[in-house]
Formats: sequence, structure tokens, C-alpha cells
Amino acid sequence: MSEPAVAKANGIELTYDTFGDPGAPPLLLIMGLASQMIAWDDDFCVMLAARGYWVIRFDNRDIGLSTKFSQSGVPDVAALLARSMKGEPVTAPYTLDDMADDTVGLMDALGVDSAHVVGASMGGAIAQTIAIRHRQRLRTLTSIMATSGAAGLPPPTPEAMAVLLTPTPTERNAYIERYIQTWKVLRGPGFALDEARDPERAGQLHTRGLNPPGVARQLAAIIASGSRKKQLASLLAPTLVIHGDVDPLVPVACGIDVARTVAGAKLVIIEGMGHALPIPMWPRIVDAIAEHAV
Repeated sequence: MSEPAVAKANGIELTYDTFGDPGAPPLLLIMGLASQMIAWDDDFCVMLAARGYWVIRFDNRDIGLSTKFSQSGVPDVAALLARSMKGEPVTAPYTLDDMADDTVGLMDALGVDSAHVVGASMGGAIAQTIAIRHRQRLRTLTSIMATSGAAGLPPPTPEAMAVLLTPTPTERNAYIERYIQTWKVLRGPGFALDEARDPERAGQLHTRGLNPPGVARQLAAIIASGSRKKQLASLLAPTLVIHGDVDPLVPVACGIDVARTVAGAKLVIIEGMGHALPIPMWPRIVDAIAEHAV
């Protein structure tokens, strides 16, 4: 595991670290909304590196230790959602296209011509966008618990939507308590190993630094980016879709839709998995990625 470093990418700075042999095939991990790079757990990254990859993870723009866009203000997410649901145009400080270009800029900074790209949730949408905009830079695509953004797909459960739209407290103890409650909703019950580690994980995230306005801007980027379904239908990248069958935030029908849209895509549905990467399911997820990313 390398020490965290900073790379200039697409006109901003991204904080990243790596696991494994730099001479091995690069595997780039992109995390989701409001999630710092350490949400890709160290041990999960070690498991991937042990399968023969140079694993790269990083903080997206507006989160963690990467560049913040505080000069862009705080979007009214509820108003943007309302406009989107009416089919009206939505503008945002940046879009998923910009975040995909950030990722490719990081690859440029690291001297990586092409990589296996794995994204979770919003990170899956960013990975899809890289496959659309930068096909030559992507060896394989793995889209985890992500949607195409197409209209008409099932929405989040009310409980998951409340988690998404409720402001996050910044005081440390309140943040840790909210984190624990959030993952009870998104991950679901019955994952004692993860629940035992949640307070420590939350503390690490709080120590690295929170940026609630950045979360709103990332959410605005998702809303403003709209559907990728048409472009995904012409995608040629070897694609793997991984989704949990009890995901309350991005229902499994969304993953099935991505797999059906991309020609030749492989679909792995994991029973009992919600909108999370629970520790007991790491071996199956790592196996699926390693079998695909060749």
C-alpha cells in the first residue's frame, strides 16, 4: 500500500493511493456519492491486489482530500429533482462527464494508458461514462449497484430516499451516530462484522474531513447528467454488472436494466446484498471482478 499522494487531473487535484505491484494490470476503483476513497476498505483492496492487480483508489472531486468546489455554491437538490421529474432541463456546477474526465486525468498523471475500471453506485455511473467517453482507456467495465439513469426504473425506498436527502451532521459524535443509522438502512440487517466496524470507519471519514456542500453538488451532477441508456446500448467494452437483490437505494431492476442494455454484459446478482459491500460478500465480489478483468 502506498502513502496517499496528490495528482493534478483535469485542472484539479485528486488524492489517491495504490495497492500491489505497479507493474501489474491497473484496476481503478471509483466510489459513490458522498463516499471517500477509504470506503473501498483497505482489506478489500488488498484482496484485489492479491489477485494480480495494481489497485488505485481516489477521492472524487468535492469529497475527502480532493479539490472542493466551494465557489460553486450549494444547489437546491429538491428543486433539481422536481425539475428532472417534470422532464425539464437541469443545470449543475459539474456533471458526471466532468467526473469521468477527472478519472481519466488521474490515469494520465499515473502514466496509465488503460485500466480495468470498477465503480460502485455513483462511481458505477462514472465508470459507465468513462466507457462511453473514453473507450480506449478502459480494458473492462465493472458496474456495481449502479443505474443507467433511464426514466421509469424503480425509485429508492422512502427510507433510502430519506437517508439520501437528510443533511449530514458535522459534529463528530453526531456524524458517527448518523453513519451507523445510515448503513443500517442501506446495508440492511444481519452484518455483524460491518456493524462492529462502523464506528471506526465513521471516525476515519470524519478525521479526513467532511464536505456536505460537495455532497449536494455531486447529487446535482447525477441529476443533471440524466440517462446513459442510449449510449450504453452501443457500448463495446466487456461489462460486468454486480447488484444486490435487496438494494433499497438503487433497486436491483436498475442493475438488470444496465446488463440488458449493454450487449454481452454479464450479470451477477448477490442475494441478501443491499446498497453496500458487506465484508462476508467480499470473496464473491472479488472473484467476480477477477474473473472478468482479464
